[in-house]
Amino acid sequence: MTRLVHLEVEGGVATITLDSPHNRNALSVRLLGDLEERLNAALGDAGVRVIVLTGAGPVFCSGADLKEQRVARRQGEAEAPVTASFPEILSLIWESPKPVVCRLNGTARAGGLGLVAACDFAVAPEEASFAFSEVRLGVVPAMIAVPVLRRVSARAAGEFFLTGEVFDAARAVEIGLLTRAVPASALDETVAHYTGMLLRGGPEALAITKRLVRELPALSFDDGLQEMARLSAERFTSEEGQEGIRAFMEKRPASWIPPMA
Repeated sequence: MTRLVHLEVEGGVATITLDSPHNRNALSVRLLGDLEERLNAALGDAGVRVIVLTGAGPVFCSGADLKEQRVARRQGEAEAPVTASFPEILSLIWESPKPVVCRLNGTARAGGLGLVAACDFAVAPEEASFAFSEVRLGVVPAMIAVPVLRRVSARAAGEFFLTGEVFDAARAVEIGLLTRAVPASALDETVAHYTGMLLRGGPEALAITKRLVRELPALSFDDGLQEMARLSAERFTSEEGQEGIRAFMEKRPASWIPPMA
């Protein structure tokens, strides 16, 4: 059976491609199963330092496979197919110790925006459009709200969750859903810019910094200073920290930087 998600690894970067353009890369059971497998493969590969998530065709991801949902309902299934592995996939991306860059090849809707929000970086063509279309179908943006509300303010999320209105890439950047919106001709160059910079960071330092950005604001100012003083001392004396300092002093690439990065 043809795979709906592909994995390619080159130069420390794993590119995971949703390849089901006939249904606009909808989140079918098969696609979700393949995506989970590919993510686990990339996360388990010691040679992979950065993950890029993208799609084939003109649409990045249209959300849940509605035809599949209807069939499941007619067959009396208690659980919607999309719930089977989607939470695990969102968690894999969100908790990944390796930075994940979303390279949107085009438009995204509904559940597809959950994938976008779960990634650390998201770059899209300027002409791409977005919408949380769930309420117009009589459903709600339930699971995707978990990562989306960690990227977007409650005010902006309320506007687009409640109206289902289509918005452009510039607005998506403005509300924090995207990192950058660029001309289509500059998409690959921009993604390569981010992956290249990420490859220069220490693997442990990147993983810890991801957690720091998310968790530190929840601490009080004084508790935050105390915890960060401890972490700073720990990292300066760590093996990775010592290697990074030596490399800087010796004017050479650190040992974790892949050749040509």
